[in-house]
Amino acid sequence: MNPINGLLRRPLLHVAAFSLAVNLLSLVPALYMLQIFDRVLASRSHETLAMLVLGAAIALAMLLGLDYLRARLQGVAGNLVSDALSPAVAKALIAARSQGDRSHAESLRDVATLRGLFSAQGLLALFDAPWLLVFVGVIWLFHPALGIAAAASAAVMLLLAYFNDRITRPGIEALQREAAVAGCYLESSLANAEVAQALGMAPALIDRWRDLNRKVADLQRPIARRTVAMAAITRALRQVIQIALLALGAYLVITQEATAGIMIATTVLLGRALAPVEQIVGCWRVLAEGRAALARLRELLETPANALERMPLPRPSGALSVQNVIYRPPGSDRVVLQGISLNLAAGDSLAIIGPSAAGKSTLARLMIGLWKPSSGMVRIDGADLSTWPRESLGPSIGYMPQDVELFAGTVADNIARLGQVDSGMVVSAAKRARVHEMILSLPQGYDTRVDARGMQLSPGQRQRIALARAIYGSPRLVVLDEPNSNLDGSGEQALADAIVELRNEGVTVVVVTHRSTLTRQMSHMLALEGGRATHLGPTAQVMVALDRQRRGAPPANVVQMPLPASTARAEKAS
Repeated sequence: MNPINGLLRRPLLHVAAFSLAVNLLSLVPALYMLQIFDRVLASRSHETLAMLVLGAAIALAMLLGLDYLRARLQGVAGNLVSDALSPAVAKALIAARSQGDRSHAESLRDVATLRGLFSAQGLLALFDAPWLLVFVGVIWLFHPALGIAAAASAAVMLLLAYFNDRITRPGIEALQREAAVAGCYLESSLANAEVAQALGMAPALIDRWRDLNRKVADLQRPIARRTVAMAAITRALRQVIQIALLALGAYLVITQEATAGIMIATTVLLGRALAPVEQIVGCWRVLAEGRAALARLRELLETPANALERMPLPRPSGALSVQNVIYRPPGSDRVVLQGISLNLAAGDSLAIIGPSAAGKSTLARLMIGLWKPSSGMVRIDGADLSTWPRESLGPSIGYMPQDVELFAGTVADNIARLGQVDSGMVVSAAKRARVHEMILSLPQGYDTRVDARGMQLSPGQRQRIALARAIYGSPRLVVLDEPNSNLDGSGEQALADAIVELRNEGVTVVVVTHRSTLTRQMSHMLALEGGRATHLGPTAQVMVALDRQRRGAPPANVVQMPLPASTARAEKAS
């Protein structure tokens, strides 16, 4: 069952229960007028009048209390749904963003939209609208002619609401899409504010953003005109209907087919019956936006990765297997990786080299399960990475991306992966990454605060702290993508020493690099070019083969793919 359905069912059932009581009590004013005109005025009984007034006062007091509780329950339900949905949506959004999917960029705003829907009068009008049939049925009991007129009036109002939906829904959905594009463009531009300011690009960025906003405004104007026009037409039509029904009631009174009480009661009931329809049309944009937000949230939370609960698996040893992996970016026909196969035993190390756009970073992401291959399989300890619950696999994985990002918080928070800071584990990870002394030299040491982009730190410092984060908690598989791109000589040597220590601890290490300083520390090497593996084997043999290839000599004898785990173990034993 969709998690949103389960969250919405209970609060909406409570609102529906209160709506039942509220609408039953809404019959009181009409019945009160009926009795006043047909009984009290005819009998001139003070006792009957007093009892009617007392009964109506009690009923209206109950109506006031229940209506207030219903409105309060509606707001509380919105907050409960928001509080329950926000973590699940944020988790799903992080998973989608990690795979390059930005189609749900407005998901958290959709949660806020859904919460706002619970505060809108239009939602209560939706619960009141079905009672239109009950009110029409009561009018029919007064007189069939009045019932037929009321039913026809209700049908016209409902048809108008349906027509309003048909002419405004496409525009509202297009408006939301364009507004999301404009918001995302500004957000992504602000992430590159330093470059924009340095190169004088701010006016050009603002012009493009204004062009996107202009498209939003161009879509908004006709929607606003239609919405206002339909609301005005609905209000006017409701007044016309009430006047016409009052005239019909008066005619029936003149012809002695109905009483004055029936005429007045019918007018009151019809007004109460049509009021929700008028409210729905007036609040249609809010309702349509809420419905679209709900549909997008359902789509996000119903993706297989988010909908399926996985059974926890034991902590992996780090054995990695890549089996004939092919990768195409979603929505693209371009093959980034084709037919990659290799096996690494726990404790093996692999250097991945190749020119730009060879697919090195893509393969690194596939190896840790961040992306899923289009074809083939990546396994750790024999289990498909996609079957591992991310919460249990994450602590066993160490990963440093090519573009290092730190999170807002302290240095210790970042090394501890934003979890509970265990000072012993944090310092241990920093020492293993050879960054302990560098952190102590910061103004507040491990308590030094950094922003989301780590602007207080140099690129090399950010990279070394990210290495400590990657090896925090003794992971069994560590994948580093260009970990030395911003390091000086001493930093690069510290990185090489850390990799040697990881290998000695039996950690499987994969490094994407262009520098020989790191490749010499790795037991095996994979050369990629154009998304294909050209060489794979022991590092020394691959380097000889690449050197012979550069000199135009015949290729050396290199271990071919896939690299058997037994070969790696034999080499370690020797």
